[in-house]
Amino acid sequence: YKMAGDSRFPDVDTDGSEKSEAMEIVVNVGGVRQVFYGDNLSQYPETRLAELVNCLSGGYDSIFSLCDDYDPGKREFYFDRDPDAFKCIIDVYYFGEIHMKKGICPICFKNEMEFWKVDLKFLDDCCKAHLSEKKEELEEIARRVQLILDDLGIDASESRWKRCQKCIWKFLEKPESSYPARVIAVLSFLFILISSVVMCVGTIPDLQVVDAEGNRMEHPTLDSIETACIGWFTMEYVLRLISSPNKLHFALSFMNIVDVLAILPFYVSLTLTHLGAKLMELSNVQQAVQALRIMRIARIFKLARHSSGLQTLTYALKRSFKELGLLLMYLAVGIFVFSALGYTMEQSHPETLFKSIPQSFWWAIITMTTVGYGDIYPKTTLGKLNAAISFLCGVIAIALPIHPIINNFVRYYNKQRVLETAAKHELELMELNSAEGKAAGSRSELEDLSREGKEGPFYSSRIKVSHSDTFIHLLSEEKHYRTRLQSCK
Repeated sequence: YKMAGDSRFPDVDTDGSEKSEAMEIVVNVGGVRQVFYGDNLSQYPETRLAELVNCLSGGYDSIFSLCDDYDPGKREFYFDRDPDAFKCIIDVYYFGEIHMKKGICPICFKNEMEFWKVDLKFLDDCCKAHLSEKKEELEEIARRVQLILDDLGIDASESRWKRCQKCIWKFLEKPESSYPARVIAVLSFLFILISSVVMCVGTIPDLQVVDAEGNRMEHPTLDSIETACIGWFTMEYVLRLISSPNKLHFALSFMNIVDVLAILPFYVSLTLTHLGAKLMELSNVQQAVQALRIMRIARIFKLARHSSGLQTLTYALKRSFKELGLLLMYLAVGIFVFSALGYTMEQSHPETLFKSIPQSFWWAIITMTTVGYGDIYPKTTLGKLNAAISFLCGVIAIALPIHPIINNFVRYYNKQRVLETAAKHELELMELNSAEGKAAGSRSELEDLSREGKEGPFYSSRIKVSHSDTFIHLLSEEKHYRTRLQSCK
């Protein structure tokens, strides 16, 4: 190819004997040279490398719209991009799929694929899963930053009630927002413990009193403490419900349902005690009240609201449903097999304790789980051998899924710590850039973050400015010079 008025470009036969399919393209990416041929690149004509084949005839504007620099003597195109990512991306021209090399940031790799105009559909499924996980992490960081900015920002256009509502919500839901909020969180935690202890102590016979009809009931002092705790829980729940931004989501939240279950039995039992005697027999009322008092154990789950460890354990169990399902399946098969064998082998003994196979299920359960109460046990030699085998199989069946469950717990716990640190790092960078005059006001940052979070990108434009270690800036269309290659640390 030869540009008009420019002798630096090599001559090409005017009859077109050198066709684009046989053309040799030399690409230098970050100091790593690669040679390509037009027949390989033409398989994916929409990619940036395929466009290099025909860009020489377009002049400088066409060339520098695709690359950073060009050596006409060597016919070598220079790109200031990540060479490690490029080595993975060019596999699409030879194998039709791309595998991301270990150690490359998935977000940086996605940006590299977008620069080289290679569709993400060529990325292997295992690498897509890694990329999706990274997307979720960045979305979580953006969500946490947005929540913090929401807490820090004050909108003067909001009504006084809205501002008061937001302050109450922060006061009750965000212990880290202020010292009084931390005090309230500690008090709530103490009330939960006191209420749980009172519920247990109230069942001790020596501390109970006898009413006029000879029935034992809880000590009046314990009842007063219980009433005070329920009053605190009720006030806390009502204030949180009033100040919540989304009341439907608040009411359907699992932890808030637990709060209702912890409070409701007290008021229902109180209503039955005073009004139920007129509608039903007194004995039935007492049985209903006793059943409702048992529901007070639900308040112990309120501790999960103040314990990140319990929340992490809940998430780990939720992510381990497959492993837990396998454990239950192993135990179910073993219980059925060994209980049937135990029943069959013990029938020859005159004093057998295995009366039926369903009754033998109980023996198989306590044997395979290594509990062994001893209320049912085999008496024949074959029955004892069957019990020994069931015991060993139970140990193996329980031990196998434990390791994945522990891994899920550790992985999620470490991930939460990393995300928390990353969110704080983002805020520090945003404050630094704001101090240098490179950012707009905090309100515009919040609006950009919220808008980008709804539209789907991983982080807002404000975070792109601050995240210099994960965001690779695209080349400017106006300046054609080499930029510093930014890699993910």
